[in-house]
This record gives sequence, C-alpha cells and structure tokens, in this order.
Amino acid sequence: MARRYGGEFSPDGKAPNTPPPSRHPFHGKTRSRAGGRVNFLFIAPLPLVFRAFTSDPVGLALDLSAFGLLILAAWLTREGLKAEDAYYARRIARRPAIPRKIFGSVLTGAGLFLAGFGPDGGVLNPVIFAVLGMVLHGFSFGLDPLKDKGPEGIDTFQQDRVARVVDEGEKYLTAMHDAIRRAGDRALIARVETFKNTARAMFRTVENDPRDLTAARKYLVVYLMGARDATIKFADLYARNHDAQARADYEALLTDLEQNFASRTRDLMLDDRADLNVEIEVLRERLQREGVRS
Repeated sequence: MARRYGGEFSPDGKAPNTPPPSRHPFHGKTRSRAGGRVNFLFIAPLPLVFRAFTSDPVGLALDLSAFGLLILAAWLTREGLKAEDAYYARRIARRPAIPRKIFGSVLTGAGLFLAGFGPDGGVLNPVIFAVLGMVLHGFSFGLDPLKDKGPEGIDTFQQDRVARVVDEGEKYLTAMHDAIRRAGDRALIARVETFKNTARAMFRTVENDPRDLTAARKYLVVYLMGARDATIKFADLYARNHDAQARADYEALLTDLEQNFASRTRDLMLDDRADLNVEIEVLRERLQREGVRS
C-alpha cells in the first residue's frame, strides 16, 4: 500500500524533537484594576491646593492637610488593588497583612471632613462629606480580602508552606525584573519576562498540589536566588560597557533555566496525572464491587 511521504520539509511536516512554541509574554495575565478610577483619585484633590493659597492661615492648614490625606488615601487604594490582583491570581494566598483599601476609605473620609469645613465652622456638612466619601469609596473599590485562600482538603500548614515559598520566589522574580531594567535593553527585559512566566507556571502547579513542593523547592528557592544574583551582576556590568559576550552568556543562562523549569513543571504535571489515574482506577474498582457496570 502506498504511504504518504512526510518529513520535516513536507507540507504540514514537523521537525523531530521540535521544542514547543514559547508563550506570549502576556499569556495568563489579566488587566490590572490599579488604574483609571484610581488615577482619578490623585487628580480630584488638586483644587484644594489652589483654594488653600487663597484662604486665611487656618484655611490653608486645613486644605493642605485634606490634600495630603486624600493623596495618601489614593496611594493606599492603588496599592490595595495591586495586592488584591496578586491575591486572586494565585490558587493559594494569604490575605494582605495591611487592609490598604479599608485604610484608604477611612483616610478619604478624613480628608473630606477637613475639606468640608466652611466659614460658619459647622460640623454637620463635614460629617456628611466624610460619610459619603467612605461609603462611595467602599462601593467603588470594595474591601480587601479578609481571609486566606487555598484549595479544599489541604491542611493549613501545607498551604502556609507553599505560600511562603511562592512569596519568596516572587520576590526573586521582582528583583530580577528591577535589575534587568537597569541594563536598558528592551530585548533582555522581554526575555526575563518570558522566564518569569515559565517560573510562575511552576508556582501555579505547586499551588494546585502542595505535595509537589518538596520536588520543586530547589527550583523555587535555590535556582531563583541564583538567577536573581546573576541578573544583578550582569545588569551592573552591562550598564557600564555593554559587553556582548556577557550578554550572550546571560541569554544562554536564561535559556537553560527556562528549559529546566519547563521540563520540571511537565514532570510535576505528569505526576499529578498519574495520581489522578490511580484515583480513577480505585473509584472504578469500588463501583464494580458495588455491582455498578459501565
């Protein structure tokens, strides 16, 4: 029987051992909510500055104090939204240590209270402004996550272990990003972003099954710490003399790290698949003992 010829250079042919295509830098990312409305919070208090310098000394102090409180509230709200995005992006996460959005709501009310003082010196109007400000802030931005998050059936100790290791790994990735930006090379920045996505894929795998933490701990701590140190040293060197050989060596290091992280993540997922198959077989045997047939 005739067989269709196929090969690397044939139509629809694939080369043997072709590596999987790299993910897009924005794969798995969602749009951050720390923008738009939050940026407006930094603009809204600006009229208080102009009013302050056309008022008496008491009015100057009150308006500038109100301006400072409202700017601080806007900053806390923005940081709270960033922390909330990070919280919901992870399968296992601890609640933010500081409820920034709640503090931002309280400071918004305090700033509007000071801004509401008029020449009559009454207290009712400032109180109304403060209550409305806090309520509207709460409706617009919500509250901070107030409890830890984790999958069902896993004890709190295991969740805390995974959360600590992932937090440490995220700090290493952030340090890598901050360091490579000093090199001033967009291609290298994008290359580090690709590696960060690969490392975070391992983070998500370990969060889905904390039993994988022991096998992945060396990657999440030791290797990432070494990658951070190498990135810092390379960025300092490359910013001074743009050494082409150092750049090539650093890119080779990132390639090796990315391949090893991707390979280890696949192994962990295969182990999870094997565990799932075992659970399915056990359940089928129990059903067969109960007289249930497919």
